[in-house]
Amino acid sequence: MSLHADATSVLTDWRPPDHGQEALRQAYLGFLAAREDACRRSCEPGHLTASALVLDATGDRTLLTLHPRVGRWLQLGGHCEPTDETLAGAALREAVEESGIRGLRIEPIPIHLDVHPITCSLGVPTRHFDVRFLVRAPINAQPTRSAESVDLQWWPLDAMPSNVDDLYPMVEAALARLR
Repeated sequence: MSLHADATSVLTDWRPPDHGQEALRQAYLGFLAAREDACRRSCEPGHLTASALVLDATGDRTLLTLHPRVGRWLQLGGHCEPTDETLAGAALREAVEESGIRGLRIEPIPIHLDVHPITCSLGVPTRHFDVRFLVRAPINAQPTRSAESVDLQWWPLDAMPSNVDDLYPMVEAALARLR
Protein backbone atom coordinates (compact mmCIF):
# COMPACT_ATOMS: atom_id res chain seq x y z
CA MET A 1 0.00 0.00 0.00
CA SER A 2 1.32 3.45 -0.85
CA LEU A 3 1.54 6.32 1.63
CA HIS A 4 -1.23 8.07 -0.33
CA ALA A 5 -3.47 4.99 -0.02
CA ASP A 6 -2.66 4.67 3.69
CA ALA A 7 -3.50 8.35 4.29
CA THR A 8 -6.80 7.95 2.46
CA SER A 9 -7.65 4.81 4.42
CA VAL A 10 -6.66 6.27 7.81
CA LEU A 11 -8.67 9.44 7.26
CA THR A 12 -11.65 7.57 5.81
CA ASP A 13 -11.82 5.34 8.91
CA TRP A 14 -11.10 8.07 11.50
CA ARG A 15 -14.08 9.40 13.47
CA PRO A 16 -13.27 12.95 14.62
CA PRO A 17 -14.45 14.20 18.02
CA ASP A 18 -16.24 17.32 16.72
CA HIS A 19 -17.69 19.09 13.67
CA GLY A 20 -14.59 21.23 13.06
CA GLN A 21 -12.34 18.18 12.88
CA GLU A 22 -14.90 16.40 10.66
CA ALA A 23 -14.85 19.34 8.24
CA LEU A 24 -11.04 19.15 8.10
CA ARG A 25 -11.18 15.37 7.60
CA GLN A 26 -13.47 15.88 4.61
CA ALA A 27 -11.16 18.59 3.21
CA TYR A 28 -8.14 16.30 3.59
CA LEU A 29 -9.96 13.49 1.79
CA GLY A 30 -10.93 15.87 -1.02
CA PHE A 31 -7.32 17.03 -1.33
CA LEU A 32 -6.09 13.43 -1.41
CA ALA A 33 -8.67 12.55 -4.09
CA ALA A 34 -7.55 15.51 -6.22
CA ARG A 35 -3.79 15.08 -5.85
CA GLU A 36 -1.79 11.88 -6.21
CA ASP A 37 1.20 13.87 -4.92
CA ALA A 38 -0.62 15.14 -1.78
CA CYS A 39 1.85 13.37 0.55
CA ARG A 40 4.97 14.72 -1.16
CA ARG A 41 6.64 17.96 -0.11
CA SER A 42 7.03 18.77 -3.82
CA CYS A 43 3.25 19.33 -3.99
CA GLU A 44 3.33 23.14 -4.01
CA PRO A 45 -0.36 23.84 -3.25
CA GLY A 46 0.14 21.94 0.03
CA HIS A 47 1.03 18.53 1.35
CA LEU A 48 0.25 16.17 4.19
CA THR A 49 2.66 16.20 7.11
CA ALA A 50 2.80 13.87 10.11
CA SER A 51 3.21 15.09 13.69
CA ALA A 52 3.68 13.42 17.04
CA LEU A 53 2.48 14.78 20.34
CA VAL A 54 5.04 13.00 22.53
CA LEU A 55 3.89 12.52 26.11
CA ASP A 56 6.10 11.17 28.88
CA ALA A 57 5.29 7.86 30.55
CA THR A 58 3.10 9.58 33.17
CA GLY A 59 1.16 11.61 30.59
CA ASP A 60 1.94 14.81 32.52
CA ARG A 61 4.52 16.34 30.19
CA THR A 62 4.96 16.83 26.46
CA LEU A 63 8.18 17.10 24.50
CA LEU A 64 8.32 20.27 22.40
CA THR A 65 10.94 21.49 19.97
CA LEU A 66 11.93 25.11 19.43
CA HIS A 67 11.71 25.18 15.65
CA PRO A 68 14.55 27.16 14.02
CA ARG A 69 12.58 28.46 11.04
CA VAL A 70 9.25 29.08 12.79
CA GLY A 71 10.80 30.41 16.02
CA ARG A 72 8.16 28.80 18.23
CA TRP A 73 7.75 25.72 20.40
CA LEU A 74 6.00 22.98 18.41
CA GLN A 75 5.20 19.29 18.62
CA LEU A 76 7.62 16.97 16.84
CA GLY A 77 6.98 15.99 13.24
CA GLY A 78 7.34 17.07 9.69
CA HIS A 79 7.37 16.06 6.06
CA CYS A 80 6.65 12.57 4.84
CA GLU A 81 9.59 10.93 3.09
CA PRO A 82 9.53 8.68 0.00
CA THR A 83 10.41 5.70 2.22
CA ASP A 84 7.41 6.23 4.55
CA GLU A 85 4.67 3.65 4.04
CA THR A 86 2.17 5.00 6.60
CA LEU A 87 1.30 8.35 8.16
CA ALA A 88 1.76 6.88 11.64
CA GLY A 89 5.14 5.53 10.58
CA ALA A 90 6.15 8.97 9.28
CA ALA A 91 5.10 10.60 12.58
CA LEU A 92 7.02 8.00 14.59
CA ARG A 93 10.11 8.33 12.39
CA GLU A 94 10.06 12.11 12.84
CA ALA A 95 9.60 11.76 16.62
CA VAL A 96 12.57 9.41 16.92
CA GLU A 97 14.77 11.56 14.65
CA GLU A 98 13.94 14.80 16.45
CA SER A 99 14.01 13.44 20.02
CA GLY A 100 16.69 10.75 19.91
CA ILE A 101 14.40 8.63 22.13
CA ARG A 102 14.22 4.92 21.37
CA GLY A 103 11.22 2.87 22.41
CA LEU A 104 8.56 5.44 21.52
CA ARG A 105 5.08 3.93 21.04
CA ILE A 106 2.55 5.47 18.67
CA GLU A 107 -1.23 5.24 18.66
CA PRO A 108 -2.01 4.52 14.97
CA ILE A 109 -5.27 6.49 14.97
CA PRO A 110 -4.95 10.28 14.54
CA ILE A 111 -5.89 12.55 17.43
CA HIS A 112 -6.11 15.87 15.58
CA LEU A 113 -5.87 17.62 12.22
CA ASP A 114 -4.58 21.12 11.51
CA VAL A 115 -4.02 23.05 8.28
CA HIS A 116 -1.62 25.97 8.45
CA PRO A 117 0.16 28.21 5.97
CA ILE A 118 3.95 27.97 5.94
CA THR A 119 6.96 28.58 3.79
CA CYS A 120 8.77 25.28 4.18
CA SER A 121 11.76 23.73 2.44
CA LEU A 122 10.29 24.49 -1.00
CA GLY A 123 11.00 28.18 -0.36
CA VAL A 124 7.50 29.16 -1.50
CA PRO A 125 4.32 29.69 0.53
CA THR A 126 2.32 26.48 0.87
CA ARG A 127 0.07 24.71 3.36
CA HIS A 128 0.72 21.82 5.69
CA PHE A 129 -2.18 19.42 6.08
CA ASP A 130 -0.92 18.10 9.41
CA VAL A 131 -2.10 14.73 10.71
CA ARG A 132 -1.28 14.47 14.41
CA PHE A 133 -0.73 11.29 16.42
CA LEU A 134 -0.26 10.51 20.11
CA VAL A 135 3.15 9.06 20.97
CA ARG A 136 4.19 7.78 24.40
CA ALA A 137 7.77 7.83 25.66
CA PRO A 138 9.22 5.11 27.87
CA ILE A 139 9.83 5.74 31.58
CA ASN A 140 12.69 8.20 32.24
CA ALA A 141 13.18 8.95 28.54
CA GLN A 142 15.96 11.48 27.99
CA PRO A 143 15.70 13.41 24.73
CA THR A 144 18.69 14.47 22.65
CA ARG A 145 18.34 17.60 20.55
CA SER A 146 18.85 17.08 16.85
CA ALA A 147 20.20 19.53 14.28
CA GLU A 148 16.56 20.22 13.32
CA SER A 149 15.92 22.03 16.60
CA VAL A 150 17.18 25.07 18.49
CA ASP A 151 16.03 23.50 21.77
CA LEU A 152 14.13 20.45 22.97
CA GLN A 153 12.38 20.29 26.35
CA TRP A 154 9.78 18.45 28.37
CA TRP A 155 6.96 20.83 29.35
CA PRO A 156 4.26 20.17 31.96
CA LEU A 157 0.90 20.12 30.21
CA ASP A 158 -0.38 22.73 32.65
CA ALA A 159 2.65 25.03 32.19
CA MET A 160 3.56 25.05 28.50
CA PRO A 161 5.26 28.07 26.89
CA SER A 162 3.11 31.15 26.38
CA ASN A 163 3.11 31.06 22.55
CA VAL A 164 1.55 27.62 22.05
CA ASP A 165 -2.17 28.39 22.21
CA ASP A 166 -2.73 26.52 18.95
CA LEU A 167 -1.35 23.30 20.52
CA TYR A 168 -4.01 23.10 23.23
CA PRO A 169 -6.72 21.52 21.03
CA MET A 170 -4.26 18.74 20.10
CA VAL A 171 -3.30 18.25 23.76
CA GLU A 172 -6.96 18.10 24.76
CA ALA A 173 -7.61 15.51 22.04
CA ALA A 174 -4.71 13.41 23.32
CA LEU A 175 -5.92 13.60 26.92
CA ALA A 176 -9.43 12.62 25.80
CA ARG A 177 -7.94 9.59 24.03
CA LEU A 178 -6.13 8.58 27.21
CA ARG A 179 -9.29 8.77 29.34
